[in-house]
Amino acid sequence: MLRPKRLKPGDRVAAVSLSWGGPGAIPIRYDAGRRQLEETLGLHVVATPHALREPEWLAAHPEARAADLMEAFADPSIAGIVSTVGGDESIRLLPHLDIDVIAAHPKVFIGYSDTTVSHLACFKAGLTSFYGPAVMAGFGENGGIFPYTIDAMRRACFTSAPIGQLKPADGWTVERLEWSDPANQQRRRTMHPSMPWRFLQGTTVGEGPLFGGCIEVLDWLRGTPVWPDASRLNGAVLFLETSEEAPSPGAVARMLRNCASMGVLRNLSALLFGRPGGPTLPIERFDDYDRSILHVVATEEGLRDLPIVTCMDFGHTDPMFVLPYGIRARVDPVARSFTIVEAAVTD
Repeated sequence: MLRPKRLKPGDRVAAVSLSWGGPGAIPIRYDAGRRQLEETLGLHVVATPHALREPEWLAAHPEARAADLMEAFADPSIAGIVSTVGGDESIRLLPHLDIDVIAAHPKVFIGYSDTTVSHLACFKAGLTSFYGPAVMAGFGENGGIFPYTIDAMRRACFTSAPIGQLKPADGWTVERLEWSDPANQQRRRTMHPSMPWRFLQGTTVGEGPLFGGCIEVLDWLRGTPVWPDASRLNGAVLFLETSEEAPSPGAVARMLRNCASMGVLRNLSALLFGRPGGPTLPIERFDDYDRSILHVVATEEGLRDLPIVTCMDFGHTDPMFVLPYGIRARVDPVARSFTIVEAAVTD
């Protein structure tokens, strides 16, 4: 994998709208995320030419969204690229992306949810990208970016030292406060107590390169040009999470079964799941997701000792840690630890 150069305070980073036109719809939330990203991490955020356009225009012009991404990669004055927000429109970028441009200009690219599409394009180009916060979701957090997220960003994108062991956040939230209400921006969301990660099975250490994303988006991408060859996923630590639409445990099981039928699961080193997404999903339902995952694994040959960890702090939950694609991670189910053993950026 090509590892991008680390970010430094003062660097220019491009904000790009790859899916929903959130900045145009709710500019106060975009402005809050931009300001907090600049003040907290010392970066200078520059909107790409079409990033702030109205949602209707962006929906009609996937070629313009893709052109923004390609220009941000090619621009030597831009050190990193941050997705503004997710959505469900990124898959329409695929005919307009140039994998060679991405490979020729390695730089930090970060986002989550529907941004999974562009992460797989980076993975096809051989570039390490980062599954983590977006401008409006994560960096735009009500009352300021969570310290846990800031620490994760610094460890993943600002230093060339190995990222090291990650631990559960001190608390978590999925509460939805209306972004268009200016008063909400200074109102902290209601937090749940810290939730230990759930080590569901496994007796031996699993170690391999990270790969994954939002499970619904990955399901759409099967068979597209950016879906990786099976050989690139041999030995991988697969990370999956569900969107705020909260697909049912049964739906997650079916999507996971598809991964099994493609031969992905049998060659994994470990399987990670983020905390189930959705602000209306009761915590009591989390067990149903664990049971669905274990049912699929139990009925597939050779997976009964696969290390599996669930309810982790990434994806559609806050605060979140950052996962770099293609970088080696270690899951120790006996010590109940998760460690990213390599650096994701270079000097």
